[in-house]
Amino acid sequence: MKIAEMNWSQVEAYLKHDDRCVLPLGSTEQHANLSLSVDSILSEKVAADAAEPLGVPVFPAVAYGLTPRFMAYPGTVSLSVATYLAVVRDILDSLASTGFRRILLVNGHGGNVPAGNLALEWMGENPDVAVKLHNWWNAPKTFAKVQEIDPVASHASWMENFPWTRLAGIEQPTQQKPMVDFARMSVMSADTLRGYLGDGNFGGYYEKSDDEMEALWAVGVEETRAQLEGPWS
Repeated sequence: MKIAEMNWSQVEAYLKHDDRCVLPLGSTEQHANLSLSVDSILSEKVAADAAEPLGVPVFPAVAYGLTPRFMAYPGTVSLSVATYLAVVRDILDSLASTGFRRILLVNGHGGNVPAGNLALEWMGENPDVAVKLHNWWNAPKTFAKVQEIDPVASHASWMENFPWTRLAGIEQPTQQKPMVDFARMSVMSADTLRGYLGDGNFGGYYEKSDDEMEALWAVGVEETRAQLEGPWS
């Protein structure tokens, strides 16, 4: 269930029999021809789909993350590392203070990985609370399914092109884009990177069939649900 569809008294009643919750972590950044909110859309939806049969509340996605490399693309928003970690810390403090003791961070953006280190530090200060960071898109079973469908896949390619991340009236290219040179890309400035990437796709086809995408989604949801089910200690 989504927190947006609950009131405070319903949360209070829930906490009398369960102490789990989910916080999706996303970003607002270029995704070629897809929505700028791909990472937030996917992290929140995979969390909600995974948590729904368990009755675990899912908070709104943290919609801004760490993405300085894409600042040459209009619409991208990037926080500083200090600001981002402070925001996540404050949210964890709030969740713990109101009674949540098992918190799953479902991350949809590679740049947000420092939140995992923060979670470890925060748990050291709050030993009665367990926090997990789950990078849903490259978790073992989900990434294996990606490789099974097509091993040439990355940022803003087909593997992020779901019905809920597409934009109305936008047609996708039909060709397979060559994979970028990640080592070379890692030292580029934002402006140079935009010139190198062009539309922003890192490599691969832009779309796959809905059947293939539904199969991939099912694996991602199941793997995320397994994180919620435990173990937690």
